[in-house]
Amino acid sequence: MLAGVDEAGRGPLAGPVMAAAVILNPLQPIMGLADSKTLSADKREMLAGLIKRHALSWAIASASVEEIDTLNILQATLLAMQRAVGGLHLQPDEVWVDGNRLPKLTMPAQAIVKGDSKIPAISAASILAKVERDQLMDVYHSSYPDFAFHQHKGYGTARHLAEISQFGFLDIHRKSFNPLKTWLLRQKMAGRQID
Repeated sequence: MLAGVDEAGRGPLAGPVMAAAVILNPLQPIMGLADSKTLSADKREMLAGLIKRHALSWAIASASVEEIDTLNILQATLLAMQRAVGGLHLQPDEVWVDGNRLPKLTMPAQAIVKGDSKIPAISAASILAKVERDQLMDVYHSSYPDFAFHQHKGYGTARHLAEISQFGFLDIHRKSFNPLKTWLLRQKMAGRQID
């Protein structure tokens, strides 16, 4: 039994990094699996529903903003992946992970560069992680309506940077990421009070 693992949300300035692990059912293949970045939001959501219904096992996990700022984004991503594999209710014989780094696991594993476009189980994990994170961004937009998280998904777009400039940092912002890190450093050097 092969588990595919991938993450979503390494690059944004806000929110946790998500990871998913999926063991597909070879007797119920899912057509249309691909790297989540190449699919429309509607297609991703449709496929996520199929994956959750037909996979032998799946799990989604995250590493928090605090963990990202404390550990760094790479280590936090690997931690989220480790948690996702640990969340599977079936123990995989082997784990294939998208990228070139592996989380600490108790079973054989290999890293596969561009695995999300080559290996269906990794594509499925990529889709689940992305859909889960995008849904969280929609929740953030409801909680913080001054920020268009439903559109920029926390990435460092011109609009998001303008929102930070106008409304300040939120507790869901990654303080270890630039330009936030530099702004905070400047504020500190200017002697301003930082929450």
